Amino acid sequence: MRRFLALALLAAAVQVAAQAQTSRPPKLEPLPEPPPPPALREGAVGEPGVRITPGKQDRVEKAVVGGRTILKVTPPGGRPYYLVEAPGGWQRRDSLDDGTRVPMWTIHSFD
Repeated sequence: MRRFLALALLAAAVQVAAQAQTSRPPKLEPLPEPPPPPALREGAVGEPGVRITPGKQDRVEKAVVGGRTILKVTPPGGRPYYLVEAPGGWQRRDSLDDGTRVPMWTIHSFD
Protein backbone atom coordinates (compact mmCIF):
# COMPACT_ATOMS: atom_id res chain seq x y z
CA MET A 1 0.00 0.00 0.00
CA ARG A 2 2.88 2.36 0.83
CA ARG A 3 4.56 1.61 -2.47
CA PHE A 4 1.36 2.42 -4.34
CA LEU A 5 0.99 5.72 -2.45
CA ALA A 6 4.64 6.63 -3.09
CA LEU A 7 4.26 5.75 -6.77
CA ALA A 8 1.09 7.88 -7.07
CA LEU A 9 2.79 10.87 -5.41
CA LEU A 10 5.81 10.49 -7.68
CA ALA A 11 3.57 10.41 -10.78
CA ALA A 12 1.71 13.53 -9.61
CA ALA A 13 4.99 15.34 -8.96
CA VAL A 14 6.28 14.46 -12.44
CA GLN A 15 3.09 15.78 -14.04
CA VAL A 16 3.28 19.05 -12.10
CA ALA A 17 6.95 19.52 -13.05
CA ALA A 18 6.22 18.84 -16.72
CA GLN A 19 3.28 21.24 -16.69
CA ALA A 20 5.34 23.99 -15.04
CA GLN A 21 7.97 23.73 -17.79
CA THR A 22 5.48 23.88 -20.66
CA SER A 23 3.23 26.65 -19.32
CA ARG A 24 5.62 29.57 -19.69
CA PRO A 25 3.98 32.86 -20.64
CA PRO A 26 4.37 33.82 -24.29
CA LYS A 27 6.95 36.41 -25.20
CA LEU A 28 5.35 39.84 -25.30
CA GLU A 29 6.06 42.34 -28.02
CA PRO A 30 5.81 46.10 -27.48
CA LEU A 31 2.82 47.88 -28.95
CA PRO A 32 3.41 50.31 -31.81
CA GLU A 33 3.33 54.01 -30.95
CA PRO A 34 -0.14 55.57 -31.33
CA PRO A 35 -0.57 58.16 -34.07
CA PRO A 36 -0.39 61.81 -32.99
CA PRO A 37 -3.72 63.58 -32.34
CA PRO A 38 -5.07 65.69 -35.17
CA ALA A 39 -3.88 69.29 -35.12
CA LEU A 40 -6.46 71.88 -34.07
CA ARG A 41 -6.92 74.99 -36.12
CA GLU A 42 -5.87 78.20 -34.50
CA GLY A 43 -8.70 79.60 -32.39
CA ALA A 44 -10.68 76.36 -32.56
CA VAL A 45 -12.04 74.79 -29.41
CA GLY A 46 -11.99 71.03 -28.73
CA GLU A 47 -15.80 70.72 -28.66
CA PRO A 48 -18.47 73.07 -29.94
CA GLY A 49 -20.15 75.08 -27.19
CA VAL A 50 -23.86 75.18 -26.54
CA ARG A 51 -25.34 78.64 -26.28
CA ILE A 52 -28.53 79.26 -24.32
CA THR A 53 -30.02 82.66 -25.06
CA PRO A 54 -33.29 84.04 -23.73
CA GLY A 55 -35.96 84.84 -26.30
CA LYS A 56 -37.07 88.37 -27.25
CA GLN A 57 -40.32 88.21 -25.29
CA ASP A 58 -38.81 86.55 -22.21
CA ARG A 59 -38.56 88.59 -19.00
CA VAL A 60 -35.01 88.48 -17.60
CA GLU A 61 -34.17 89.39 -14.00
CA LYS A 62 -30.54 89.66 -12.94
CA ALA A 63 -29.19 89.06 -9.41
CA VAL A 64 -25.72 88.62 -7.90
CA VAL A 65 -25.61 86.05 -5.09
CA GLY A 66 -22.33 85.14 -3.41
CA GLY A 67 -20.29 86.68 -6.23
CA ARG A 68 -22.09 84.63 -8.92
CA THR A 69 -24.49 86.12 -11.43
CA ILE A 70 -27.90 84.47 -11.66
CA LEU A 71 -30.44 85.25 -14.38
CA LYS A 72 -34.10 84.34 -13.86
CA VAL A 73 -35.73 83.93 -17.26
CA THR A 74 -39.53 83.85 -17.41
CA PRO A 75 -40.92 83.04 -20.86
CA PRO A 76 -44.45 84.22 -21.61
CA GLY A 77 -46.86 81.46 -20.63
CA GLY A 78 -44.09 79.18 -19.39
CA ARG A 79 -42.25 78.14 -16.25
CA PRO A 80 -39.25 80.23 -15.22
CA TYR A 81 -35.75 78.81 -15.38
CA TYR A 82 -32.43 80.07 -14.09
CA LEU A 83 -29.10 80.65 -15.82
CA VAL A 84 -26.32 80.37 -13.22
CA GLU A 85 -22.79 81.56 -13.89
CA ALA A 86 -20.35 78.67 -13.43
CA PRO A 87 -16.55 78.37 -13.91
CA GLY A 88 -16.99 76.74 -17.35
CA GLY A 89 -19.75 79.07 -18.56
CA TRP A 90 -23.46 79.26 -17.84
CA GLN A 91 -25.61 76.40 -16.53
CA ARG A 92 -29.35 76.15 -16.94
CA ARG A 93 -31.34 75.05 -13.90
CA ASP A 94 -35.07 74.65 -13.48
CA SER A 95 -34.81 75.69 -9.82
CA LEU A 96 -32.15 77.14 -7.57
CA ASP A 97 -32.43 74.15 -5.23
CA ASP A 98 -29.29 72.05 -5.74
CA GLY A 99 -30.52 69.19 -3.53
CA THR A 100 -27.94 69.64 -0.76
CA ARG A 101 -29.44 69.08 2.67
CA VAL A 102 -27.92 69.73 6.08
CA PRO A 103 -28.17 66.66 8.32
CA MET A 104 -30.49 67.32 11.26
CA TRP A 105 -29.95 64.26 13.40
CA THR A 106 -30.67 64.40 17.10
CA ILE A 107 -27.46 63.50 18.88
CA HIS A 108 -28.69 63.96 22.44
CA SER A 109 -31.80 65.33 24.02
CA PHE A 110 -32.32 66.45 27.62
CA ASP A 111 -35.88 65.31 28.35
